[in-house]
Amino acid sequence: MKIVVDDKIPYLRPQLQLLADEVVALPGAEISAADVRDADALIVRTRTRCDERLLAGSRVSLVVTATIGYDHIDTAYMQRAGISWTNCPGCNSGSVAQYVECALLLLQQQRRLQLAGSTIGIVGCGHVGSKVRSVARRLGMRVLVCDPLLAEPDFVTMDVLQQQADVITFHVPLTRDGQYATWHMADDDFFHRLTRVPYIINTSRGEVVDNRALLAALQEGRVEDAVIDVWEDEPRLLLPLLQRVFIGTPHIAGYSADGKVNADNMVIDALCRHFGLPHPGAVEPPRLPKDFRYDGDPLQLYNPLNDSLKLKEHPADFESLRNNYPLRREHFAM
Repeated sequence: MKIVVDDKIPYLRPQLQLLADEVVALPGAEISAADVRDADALIVRTRTRCDERLLAGSRVSLVVTATIGYDHIDTAYMQRAGISWTNCPGCNSGSVAQYVECALLLLQQQRRLQLAGSTIGIVGCGHVGSKVRSVARRLGMRVLVCDPLLAEPDFVTMDVLQQQADVITFHVPLTRDGQYATWHMADDDFFHRLTRVPYIINTSRGEVVDNRALLAALQEGRVEDAVIDVWEDEPRLLLPLLQRVFIGTPHIAGYSADGKVNADNMVIDALCRHFGLPHPGAVEPPRLPKDFRYDGDPLQLYNPLNDSLKLKEHPADFESLRNNYPLRREHFAM
């Protein structure tokens, strides 16, 4: 059995080597048809486009993406070709919620946002959005949720969010077609319909927010400030927007060690289930350094301004900063 895996997926390879005769680790953006021709399984991130061009004529019977999103997988082709595929829903939801919580705390410390009593509008209430809702309530915020795909009686329309929210945060998948398309959900018309001057947070997909429209809204004072982790045309960023936002990071909101380990274990489960293999045991996240001292401040565990500073100073290093991300834990563990 042969497995081809993105070489930037951490902690996973020792377990894979217990399952397969051959494990080949390659840069995700460089995985080619020749690399997977004799592979049985392919494990990727968002940087590998899994379609007919890559997989036609190969031996691959299973594709697993170690991510929540799967817009890089041509699902229609997978079905035609009889190739099974799966993603890792919810794997990094805690990590993204941590990112949003720390961003909110920093907006309170360094901007004019008073969290207690302010209103946050959450667009999308799946794995991530539901955890962000819990975070916001813990911080004393009034919560409004808009999610047309979930028929919840206490959810509100987008119009209500645009009228009442002091913060609007996006947690939806990227879809381009249909009644609930999210591509450029926050476009120029969206920003012109805002009643308040809110803070915008996007940790979903870059194309959910029209980056040029957001820049214009910031410049014209329709948006107070922004926290942006995902960008259109990554890694080619709209540099004036990067320099203008309060926090701009290289698509790492979900990159905690805990989130990565969750994805690893989902990948292993999928492989064992598909191929009928005995489970090699769960992956465990690494511990924090022994000299780490925690006093209960969430910003001790993670401060997104550090990642923002690195990206603003070296925007051309977007992929390197993402691929060589340092240890980050969601919880204090020694």
